[in-house]
Parts: sequence; C-alpha cells; structure tokens
Amino acid sequence: MKKINLILMIVLMLLLVQHTYAQMPMPPEVPIWDANKVTLKLHKISDNVYAVSPSTTETETTKGIPQATSAGFIVGDKGVLLIETMLSKRLYDQLYKLIRSVTPKPIVYAINTSDHGDHCFGNYLLPKETILIQNEFCKENLAKNYDGIKQFMIMLFGKDRGIEQSVYRPADLTIAVNQSLKIDLGGGKIVEIINVGTAQSPADLFVFLRDSGKNVLWAGNPFIAESPAIPWLFDGYFLEPVNNLNKIYNMIGDKDIVVPGHGRITNKAGIKYTIDYVEALKTNVENAVKKGLTLEETKASVTMKEYDKGYELFNWLHFNFNVPNAYKDIKQNSAK
Repeated sequence: MKKINLILMIVLMLLLVQHTYAQMPMPPEVPIWDANKVTLKLHKISDNVYAVSPSTTETETTKGIPQATSAGFIVGDKGVLLIETMLSKRLYDQLYKLIRSVTPKPIVYAINTSDHGDHCFGNYLLPKETILIQNEFCKENLAKNYDGIKQFMIMLFGKDRGIEQSVYRPADLTIAVNQSLKIDLGGGKIVEIINVGTAQSPADLFVFLRDSGKNVLWAGNPFIAESPAIPWLFDGYFLEPVNNLNKIYNMIGDKDIVVPGHGRITNKAGIKYTIDYVEALKTNVENAVKKGLTLEETKASVTMKEYDKGYELFNWLHFNFNVPNAYKDIKQNSAK
C-alpha cells in the first residue's frame, strides 16, 4: 500500500511540474537559440584555464541576441574539472573535443551550475568515473522532475534538439546551502564551488578559481550576460536572488574574469548591469506595493524603459516573470 501511495505521489508531482511549465508564457521565439546550429569556441584565459562559449557571443551579446550556454574547464595535475555538460550530445561532443584538443587527462570532476537542462543534460555522456557535483536542491529536483524539466527545455529550445535523448544521472557529491567545497586539482589549481542559496533558482552553484594568473568566476544563470541582457528570474524568486547576486558581486575583484551563463567573457563591471537592474526593480516594486497597487497596475507602472536597451527577451522576462516575482516576494515581506 505504501509503495502504491509513493508511486501516486510521484505521478502527481510530475503532472504538477508539467502543468506548471505548460502554463508559462511562451518566449517570443522558439527556439530561443538552436542547439543544432551552435558552434562552441575555446578561449584560453590563462595557463590550463579555459572558457567555452558559442562562437557568436563576441558579436551578438551586446546586440541583445540570446546566446547558448557557456562552459569551461580547468586542467590540474590530477586531471580536468569541467563546468557544465550542455543541453545535447551534439554540444557535449563539441565540448569534449575542445578538452581533448588541450589535454588527454581524465575528466575527474564535472559541475552543474543549474538544474536547467542546457547546463546538465549531457551528464549521462560523462565517463563513469567522473565525479558529478551539484547543489543539494539540484540533485533532488532533477531526480523528481527530470521528465518535466525535459518538457520545459523542449518548450524553450524546440523538439529534435537532442533533449529527448537525455537520461538522468545522479550527482556523486552535493553542496548544501551556504556551504562551499574546495577542490585541489594540483598544479596550483584550487577551485571553490559555492552555494549561496537562490541567485536565480535554488539549484545555483558558482565556480571560482583563485589563480596566480587570473581569478575566474563561472557565474551560471544568475548572471546571464552583460548589457543589455536582464536576469531570467522565472523560477519564482526575487528577494533572495537580489541578496545573493550582491554577495557574489561583492566577492569578486575588478580585475577578475567572469564567464556568464550565456554571454561573452566579461568582468565585474560587465555584470553590474544585472545588479543595477534588480536593485532598481526592487525599489520600483516596493514603491508600488506601498501605494497599494495591484500586480497588473504594478506591471503597467514599472516598465523600466531605461533598462530596455535592445535585449530580445526583455518584455517576456520583465513583465511575465521578474515584475510578478518581485511583487509577490515584496508584498509578502511587507505583510510580515
């Protein structure tokens, strides 16, 4: 009887997840970017430290054109630490080929900075001996909702992009909220994997390399890209991300390199646009709540045109997700 109840509970949860995703407003164009057309490019940041991003990021990021997922890897004496495994086999294979163009060393660790499929759906292609690292929520959510997340990814990126073939692979190590893990790869490469809590979603991780050459932060989805991109706060949270985005922003130095989740390589100044946007949104929505405005009245008044600088997804994100989530959190907080 207990087994039947557990099965029914799991089925209901999957149906709920799929229903939630089905109710989400569709983006202006599907696919947002086409995984069947993306070509990944290798960027050497310093000795044995590499970023990987779509070949279009240099020319299209500042034009406001959404970019596919960025990744990276670090080579130490003990082997390779990989950041992200991408959306599909086609993209994973490109990433793997770029690693092998640099080193024959084994992929000892792989890190997912998010539970969104474009960061983790290639996990099933990793070598069996690779240690897969996620935060605790990420592992739990993928285990419970993999099929629902697949449907969400198909909604955003289209059918027949290799998403359907992905198979769930559980993480080997997890990091709890407000905890971090340091990995010594040897050769002076010590990598810190940081879980500050929700910065876009509860599944976020940040990867920070303090290196004698250059410090490098892989920022994942919380810092999508530099201007004119705005954050994708569609996981239902706002106040916690504002605080945690600031924690990470204040942690890094002006000369540190930042690899955003979906844009060209930048620095601290390059991601300040995200900080400025969320702080301005917080102030505007707080004022709207103080005036007693409804959500629809708030959406009509908090247009923030000064941040609408050509990002193709601005209206979809700002009015469907960012403003409503800010309103929900701020109104609940003001009622306490």
